[in-house]
Amino acid sequence: MAYFLQQLINGLTLGAVYGLIAIGYTMVYGIIGMINFAHGEIYMIGAFICMIAFAVLGFMGIASVPMALLVVLLLAIILTAAYGWTVERIAYRPLRGSFRLAPLISAIGMSIFLQNYVQLLQGARVKAMEPVISGGFVLMRDGSFQVTLSYLQLMIMSVTVVLMAGFTTVIHRTPLGRAQRACEQDQKMAALSGIDVDRTISLTFVLGAGLAAVAGVMNTLYYGVIDFFIGFLVGLKAFTAAVLGGIGSLPGAMLGGLMIGLIEAFWAAYFDAAYKDVAAFSVLVLVLIFRPSGLLGRPKVEKV
Repeated sequence: MAYFLQQLINGLTLGAVYGLIAIGYTMVYGIIGMINFAHGEIYMIGAFICMIAFAVLGFMGIASVPMALLVVLLLAIILTAAYGWTVERIAYRPLRGSFRLAPLISAIGMSIFLQNYVQLLQGARVKAMEPVISGGFVLMRDGSFQVTLSYLQLMIMSVTVVLMAGFTTVIHRTPLGRAQRACEQDQKMAALSGIDVDRTISLTFVLGAGLAAVAGVMNTLYYGVIDFFIGFLVGLKAFTAAVLGGIGSLPGAMLGGLMIGLIEAFWAAYFDAAYKDVAAFSVLVLVLIFRPSGLLGRPKVEKV
């Protein structure tokens, strides 16, 4: 029971990170109906900005952990959001009126470009960082085994809950959210109603990139190692989470992220850890067979 509880905590922590990235996928798809396959690399850039910022702050002698975390988080969000805005302007906006496959190919090209761009700037070696936040709570003891909830795990889950609540409020109670929902339904009618469609789509990319930056910071603090290729597999799993929960649904993206995290954690604990990714993608296949719109997604009905 103690081991099960520990893996539950680990799975929820990992799933929270996947959920934050998946929200970026589902927001972009909800408005323009396209998948931003460069989103995983945006997450990777956020992780590198986090590590570089901590190194610079350490060189400057800033020893206060809360202040350093706040500065790093703000820098990562601002700079990564700029990358998200650039991806939309370069890879999506010029091709918005083209055939549907063109933006997809462009996004894949942007993904490869960002991978090589970071590799050239930072090198191909794995980068490691000393732990910034240590300690935690002991929840249960079972002989020599103890169930712990680290301060970092608690912070990751708390930040995820706050951001999820904040974005839900933005979508349902702000002018930007109303503009996003209008663009999701019909971009031409939204434009005729006075909504700046280009600005709304750009802000959606910026918000999604900001969430990916937070996920990058949290994951870097949690694992302490990054490289230029981490965005590919994590982005693929986050996309899987978005599809699993129902692409276009914010709660569905978070639910899918938590499910992928829990599947990975429990599979690695009780079966061969080398096949945890196979298990996660197999669950996706089963869900899409029996519920193609995802767990919380609604099938689109086209009126003729």
